[in-house]
Amino acid sequence: MAEVRKTSLNAGLIIRKILMESEAVTQRTKKIFPIVIDKAELPYILYRRAALEHNPTKAGQPGADTVQMEVNVYTAAYSEGVELAEAVRAALDYAQGEISGLKMRSCTLTDSEEGWEDDACVQNMTFTIKL
Repeated sequence: MAEVRKTSLNAGLIIRKILMESEAVTQRTKKIFPIVIDKAELPYILYRRAALEHNPTKAGQPGADTVQMEVNVYTAAYSEGVELAEAVRAALDYAQGEISGLKMRSCTLTDSEEGWEDDACVQNMTFTIKL
């Protein structure tokens, strides 16, 4: 079976790789999951593709896509969550990366909010990614 070319649908792989390579992040948690996890122990990070804007070329060829990636930090204490969120931001904001030929040209924090969910403090961050 022929290998399928990786597209912006795989942007989460680059995000996870960058976070796992960040010492500041992995000192606080090594639990980084896509979309959702049942019964995870705090602290942990969830990431998901929230939106995708496809930008084809005039010739109908694949162009540079823009992806909105949500990265959510879950912790027991508020201050712990802010520290982990700062480590995530430091790892991802203005980052570039590549995995299996898929290149992330830029990644910037474009939105953030905080809240409480399932007995955890949550720091929600949205990153805009250009691929």
